[in-house]
Amino acid sequence: MSSSLRVLGIEGTAWAASAAVYDADTDDVHIETEAYEPESGGIHPREAAEHMGEHVPQVIERALAHARSLADDDPTRDLSAGDPPVDAVAFSRGPGLGPCLRIVGTAARALAQRFDVPLVGVNHMVAHLEIGRHRSGFSSPVCLNASGANAHVLAYRNGRYRVLGETMDTGVGNALDKFTRHVGWSHPGGPKVEAAAAEGEYHELPYVVKGMDFSFSGIMSAAKQASDDGVPVEDVCCGLQENVFAMLTEVTERALSLTGSDELVLGGGVGQNERLREMLEAVCAQRGAEFFAPEDRFLRDNAGMIAVLGATMYEAGDTIPIEESAVDPDFRPDEVPVTWRRGETTNPSTADDGTVQGAEATVEIGANRVVKTRNPRTYRHPTLDERLRVERTREEARLTTDARRHGVPTPVVLDVDPAAGRLVFETVGDADLRDQLTADRVRAVARHLAAVHGAGFVHGDPTTRNVRVSRSDAGDDGRTYLIDFGLGYYTDDVEDYAMDLHVLGQSLAGTADDAEALFAAAADAYRTAGDPAVVDHLRDIEGRGRYQ
Repeated sequence: MSSSLRVLGIEGTAWAASAAVYDADTDDVHIETEAYEPESGGIHPREAAEHMGEHVPQVIERALAHARSLADDDPTRDLSAGDPPVDAVAFSRGPGLGPCLRIVGTAARALAQRFDVPLVGVNHMVAHLEIGRHRSGFSSPVCLNASGANAHVLAYRNGRYRVLGETMDTGVGNALDKFTRHVGWSHPGGPKVEAAAAEGEYHELPYVVKGMDFSFSGIMSAAKQASDDGVPVEDVCCGLQENVFAMLTEVTERALSLTGSDELVLGGGVGQNERLREMLEAVCAQRGAEFFAPEDRFLRDNAGMIAVLGATMYEAGDTIPIEESAVDPDFRPDEVPVTWRRGETTNPSTADDGTVQGAEATVEIGANRVVKTRNPRTYRHPTLDERLRVERTREEARLTTDARRHGVPTPVVLDVDPAAGRLVFETVGDADLRDQLTADRVRAVARHLAAVHGAGFVHGDPTTRNVRVSRSDAGDDGRTYLIDFGLGYYTDDVEDYAMDLHVLGQSLAGTADDAEALFAAAADAYRTAGDPAVVDHLRDIEGRGRYQ
């Protein structure tokens, strides 16, 4: 970047009327924000838009005053001669509330025309990831975004940020707010849950992880019911916080394992919670990965991250004409061409022998047998961790054997010790599917899933790391094996079967350059081998995702 590059960023997706100036020479970010604070309940779109209409001009003027003061000390810029105080205007195009976004977009267009500088349209959620990458200096991190309206995990692959996992119902912050409203606490609820949890004892609540996705509706209903039944609210808050954040952390660990990344950044306002940070730090320490959380001012909705990413996009030539700059309330992060990272490669290969650190277990691969141990996850509450380790170890042994009885290639279970979280299998395959992706192998996975669904259960986590493949000259006809049934369960619900396919699709998006073609092959194979209604139901599931 040139030494004099300065970008004005404007944010107004929902909560924060915010403007910022980023000075690339000093890496300084000056932020002006007026937060929308509803008197009760959650966000009210009309009130939020009124807040933006009133405060966006004010924060812009204060930010521009700062830009002008920088220009006064800059010998390369002469405002009196008509030089603009900034070199580009960046704004949040989405996702967010349409009325709020339109106010911000109108302001950004007017300023870009007034100063005769380029306009940059920024995806709000990609900005959360990029500010963490920028401040940390990480190369290619996984990002957990945890905010009021959102909860998802992103990673870079083949020119885009891929959504590897997301909430199937509500954002994590909104979920906590729903509970606190139920018990009569004022907004915002997250900090109140955090404070109460510190005084409580762990109360068991539902824990729902579906492969790379998670759901908060069940745990919210159970928490409300527990409070109504007289369980001390501090205990409910403790169980709520421990389970919800453990769910986020587990899915994040799965994303680290899937992508092979050893870097994690946190984004979103819920990221200010100390317990969530503790969990993420713990899982990274256990995996030998690095963790970074930006300062709180960059976790909350803010224009600073818009300005910083705006500068990066400007340098990459990624600007937008005024006539094409309409806002998009449903702007998915994986719709954004990541022009500023062109040519980068990701996904280091996984080892096919020795000791491998999986998503929740250590796997020792020998010539004839594999020892899988679910070591205690230090980020989880001990009571929760012990329950999950024992249940998943038992279920994995049972379902692996059951799948084999129904003709699906799986390793033979040689020994199981649920109390120790240990399983011993025969060694199968030469590599993970992730490292040997072909359309034929993906079709085989789809046929295997159709078989287990026909037998009345799901795999639960059919990612490209949980399939082992053999070379065609390996003596077993190049077989494709399903492994790691730890998240599986018995069910006759088409919804659950479709979730298996959804998880497979997400993992392909995170590990394959031609993910869409591969998943289309998988869907066609499943239609032939299984119930076509399962494939049709995928659209319903995808429609529930926050960014679908």
